[in-house]
Amino acid sequence: MRRTASAVAALVLVGGLASCGGRQDAASTDAGGAVTCEVDQETRVGIATGNATGVYFALGNAYAEQIGAAGGKLKATAAETGASVQNIQQVVAGTYNVAFALADTAADAINGTGSFTSKQPIAALARIHTNYTHVIVRSGAGIKDVAGMRGKRVSTGSPKSGTEVIANRMLTAAGLDPAKDISAQKLDLTKTVDGLKNGSIDAMFWSGGLPTPGITDLLTTAAGKVEFLDVTPLLPDLQKINPVYEAGTVPAATYRTPADVPTVIVPNFLLVRDDLDPDVACVLTRVLFDHKAQLEQANAAAKEISLDTARKTDPVPLHRGAVKALDDLNAPK
Repeated sequence: MRRTASAVAALVLVGGLASCGGRQDAASTDAGGAVTCEVDQETRVGIATGNATGVYFALGNAYAEQIGAAGGKLKATAAETGASVQNIQQVVAGTYNVAFALADTAADAINGTGSFTSKQPIAALARIHTNYTHVIVRSGAGIKDVAGMRGKRVSTGSPKSGTEVIANRMLTAAGLDPAKDISAQKLDLTKTVDGLKNGSIDAMFWSGGLPTPGITDLLTTAAGKVEFLDVTPLLPDLQKINPVYEAGTVPAATYRTPADVPTVIVPNFLLVRDDLDPDVACVLTRVLFDHKAQLEQANAAAKEISLDTARKTDPVPLHRGAVKALDDLNAPK
């Protein structure tokens, strides 16, 4: 009986993975013609999110649920991933259909720079919430700024994540070689938080929305033992790489810190392949706004999702299905 149950579970898993990639009910490609914003046959999409205790994962799962709840023939499944760089690679490869990604990583993908050796065929559904760079150190580690991480054990985030991109750029801007001058720990958020709690790492980088559940856990259970760094002095050098980087603030109320924390912020995009069926892209975009209230219940970062900023995805072009959805949503009632 145990063997039978295991076999059935394996078949279900294989079927689920196939539905994200190559089964007949997977989303089709753009065949041209007008965008109707109607999906006529049962279609499944896979959503690439991020670390399990991050905002991408919380919003991605809520988004998948709301796509199914919309009442049409489009269904979705969200998956935990390493986040931005990996998400884009897997959307381009067809493993997933939708990707959460940071704007700086998306710009690299469009331009064929940074982590990408060639221009990637991606388009945006919308600009969504903002990511705040969390740089946190153990209070007893003697680290006062990023330059002070020399020789320290530092989590730079999951491999192929947007966090890793920003961490390496900040370290470089501070005059450090990420490959030589620190003991880089390429950990997901859960392991990073555990490492700061038990003292196995000295500092961490994390790029996420507010509040990030894993950071809430860290600041609650290790209160007084960890502290934020102000990384805004590095902003001018970051903006030379990409003007998308801006100054922002983590309000004290977010994690009950003694004061607001100045930091560097980056917007997030929802991305798809540029040849995704435009009717699927249109429905996906509509659900994002029609079900915004439900997404806000999953994480407060969704409150930032707005029709006023949805089109601000340069240099990533909007998918033509998304353009149709946004035009309809902005049309006079």
